[in-house]
Amino acid sequence: MTTDATSRTAIAPGTGADRDSGTHQPDGYDRPTLLRLTLVELRKLADTRAGYWLLITIGLISAIIVAVMLFTAPDSDQRFEYFFALSQIPVGILLPILGILLVTSEFSQRTTLTTFALVPQRHRVVVAKLGAGVVAALISVVASMATAALGTVIAGLAGDGGAWSTGAWTFLGAGVFQMVNVTLGVAFGLLFQSTPLAIVLSLVLPIAWSTLGEMIERLRSAAEWLDTGLTTAGLVEPPNAGDLDGGQWARLGVSVAVWVLVPLVAGLIRTVRREVS
Repeated sequence: MTTDATSRTAIAPGTGADRDSGTHQPDGYDRPTLLRLTLVELRKLADTRAGYWLLITIGLISAIIVAVMLFTAPDSDQRFEYFFALSQIPVGILLPILGILLVTSEFSQRTTLTTFALVPQRHRVVVAKLGAGVVAALISVVASMATAALGTVIAGLAGDGGAWSTGAWTFLGAGVFQMVNVTLGVAFGLLFQSTPLAIVLSLVLPIAWSTLGEMIERLRSAAEWLDTGLTTAGLVEPPNAGDLDGGQWARLGVSVAVWVLVPLVAGLIRTVRREVS
């Protein structure tokens, strides 16, 4: 089933021709709830070939990282918190791409006309896409937990590793880390509405800013507040992953506002005002 057909089947309530086409909304029209729209967006993400294989790749990379650690890391590092933390980093690189595809696939596959005809309130579609991205991010955290737990069991059976000690902050930090990453992807997707452009800029701009912050001394103090690589590192780095102090949370909030919130608001305005054809 194509994404277009999926949207039409899953969103449109009733059986009348007017309701199916989205051209007329009579009195008593039951518009789909945000929960239903979010489930539709999750289904659309898995229905597209790029999204489907990206989801599989995220799971495989998490498992590969744990497998590599079992063969290369010393026994003292073969513990749950290290397995879990290291698996978050490559997943965090791929999740922005997943967020971008959530948005830009509508434009590349020309399904926006159908989507916005069925749900004319475009901001509700955007909120549903954000919700689907957050769900995908949390699922990736759970998948990393499962692979880390399996790696810990194997490490305990094969050697002197296998320690399980960790805290609730570890999981909270991982959840926030991945939600920031996927939301950044959604924001860039909404702002640029082109898959190649959004992917390139989401990867290049943060790296370029981080490089400038390291090379230019006058930018180092600003980089501490605006470099997401620095401000999010404490969310996943063991042994105190996620246990940030007030200053760290403040720097994280500022960097997220600049790199995520501003593009998200600008992208929402562009999406709401854009003429769809």
